[in-house]
Amino acid sequence: MKKVGFISLGCPKNLVDSEVMMGQLKLKGYEVTNDASEADTLVVNTCGFIEAAKKESVEAILEAARLKSEGSCSRLIVAGCLVERYRDELRAEIPEVDAFIGTNQINDITIVADARVNTRSLPILPLGNQTATYLYDESTPRVLATPGYSAYVKIAEGCDRPCAFCFIPQMRGHFRSRRFGSVVSEAQALAEKGVKEIILVAQDSSRYGEDLGQQDGLAHLLRELSQLDAVEWVRVMYTYPTHISDGFLDVLAEEPKAVKYLDMPLQHASRNVLKLMKRGGDRASLERLIARVRRRVPGIAVRTTFITGFPGETEEDFEELLAFVRAVEFDRVGVFTYSDEEGTPAFDLAAKVDPKVAARRRTRLMKEQSRISLKKNRTRVGSTLRVLFEGPSKETDLLWQGRTETQAPDIDGCVLINDAPEGLRPEPGDFVNVRITEAQQYDLVGEIV
Repeated sequence: MKKVGFISLGCPKNLVDSEVMMGQLKLKGYEVTNDASEADTLVVNTCGFIEAAKKESVEAILEAARLKSEGSCSRLIVAGCLVERYRDELRAEIPEVDAFIGTNQINDITIVADARVNTRSLPILPLGNQTATYLYDESTPRVLATPGYSAYVKIAEGCDRPCAFCFIPQMRGHFRSRRFGSVVSEAQALAEKGVKEIILVAQDSSRYGEDLGQQDGLAHLLRELSQLDAVEWVRVMYTYPTHISDGFLDVLAEEPKAVKYLDMPLQHASRNVLKLMKRGGDRASLERLIARVRRRVPGIAVRTTFITGFPGETEEDFEELLAFVRAVEFDRVGVFTYSDEEGTPAFDLAAKVDPKVAARRRTRLMKEQSRISLKKNRTRVGSTLRVLFEGPSKETDLLWQGRTETQAPDIDGCVLINDAPEGLRPEPGDFVNVRITEAQQYDLVGEIV
């Protein structure tokens, strides 16, 4: 039996692609291994979103090429967004790679993994391919790379938004939703395997079903998934601010299993910068949106991301963003410095911001958010929260950890648990009540009660 190892980089949407490729290979008789050094075939599923991600992907490919040159593996396959963007350069500069497959060629993984196939001659779809059609469905085999109690479900592929800084529409193709019944069937099958948290992902989740003629498709999908018996939490990631409907918010407010958590990247608050980003709106409209969200869904946690150093961002623009963050007091914030990506509209903009200035602005914004986060966490000391137990802490062997419904995996803080007696210790995936005894900037500390 051939062993195949995966190195999956980038976002959860890319991870789902890796899980699908692993599932297809396993169905063909391959053994999936977590140890790259013992793999006969290595697959690097790359990210090409921003400069840091591209660099990480190239480093992973070169490390895999080193393993191949040393004889640890005999076949090296590179997949994903970086292939769509730099296929010719990669093919020319890294001859150790046996095959390149783009984001619309996931089904080709079983072909290119076959040692009998001359993979260097296989076609790669043209860059900016708008005829991309690939969508996995409920019948597609998957091998979960997440803990058994939590799984991502991709509900759509591609994007039609015109955001000036983003290359993803050219790498992933036009927006296309999965069928309603397909998503529900997959979630039901995952629940039957013990998955308790379903996390819906897409490049733009809030538009789900629009291309299929469904009105308020995300709201209907979320309500339907909230009825599944074995599922405890349904979480939605990557929504767009212009598509946050009252119907969607009503489901969050009314359905106990629809977690009160809104992930909505805003990118900026200055009218000037938002216009340059081709997103529109201004600080006042965004403040009205957040107020509406919080009014309709009491207790909701709102997460967002911002970009500092976008071309044309002045000091006044940044100060407006900083004031916006102070006024709104988001529960979770991520900040990226602008990455100048060739082929995007922003690449051609004048008035570039010095990277050091962008980095300094990011530090100031995160410092302000850490203050807000600590303040919010302190209000939870003394309360008892329902927590999804995850097992040993990733930070220290002395603690355990879990998450509340307002904490998404990997990107948000967690609940550190300092009291899990041997006889009462839960299993990963169990829900426990934790009394919060201490607040940190991003994490909470407590004991099981």
